[in-house]
Amino acid sequence: MTDTQNDTDDRTADAAVASDAGDGDTDLLVQEGDIAGDYLERLLDIADVDGDIDMDVEGNGSTARAVVAIVGEGLDALVGPNGQTLEALQELTRLAVVQQTGVRSRLMLDIGGYRARRKVELTEIGSRAAQRALDEQQPVKLAPMTPFERKVVHDAVAAVEGVTSESEGVEPERRVVVVPE
Repeated sequence: MTDTQNDTDDRTADAAVASDAGDGDTDLLVQEGDIAGDYLERLLDIADVDGDIDMDVEGNGSTARAVVAIVGEGLDALVGPNGQTLEALQELTRLAVVQQTGVRSRLMLDIGGYRARRKVELTEIGSRAAQRALDEQQPVKLAPMTPFERKVVHDAVAAVEGVTSESEGVEPERRVVVVPE
């Protein structure tokens, strides 16, 4: 059995589980993952890049989203500097999903574990910024970040008592500011 057949079988099994759960949102997310997986498989073939595609549904309710990951060796070119190519590929993949579903996609793309590693780094950055804001009793402005990065930082700051966080600025210069209460 080929990787493509395995991926299709895995996604079909995911759809069956979602269907058993009776959750329409999960069904849509599985459909988004299937569409994204097919789109990315074609893209990888065109680029002659080896990689396997995994799909999962992360979160629940209004925060749930399809997470599609390309895993394998030598995927750095698909991530690009500071994840810029990854962000562009995610937007293209979302457009492919919207084109077929007619619904705005909440899909998240990860390549070579970049987002997972970045999430760990950003959680640490958020925790350190929160501690610094507490220690200095002054707002701490962080560097501009993508929406994904800001969300991770906001979540890390929310775990620390005595501080809050907000976003300020306009894309692409939007940043998190950590404020002592």
